[in-house]
Amino acid sequence: MTQRELAERASVPHVSIANIERGARAPSDMTLGTAVRLADALKLKDLRKLLEP
Repeated sequence: MTQRELAERASVPHVSIANIERGARAPSDMTLGTAVRLADALKLKDLRKLLEP
């Protein structure tokens, strides 16, 4: 899945995903709402997997 596809599925700006992947923003700095939307889009059952470095 591309960054843009993930962004569309999670309803977040693709720039946010790019920043997290590049390390410009720590995953732990995202809002809970964003984390939940990304976890749902990625079909993660454990939100901690998304927040781990």
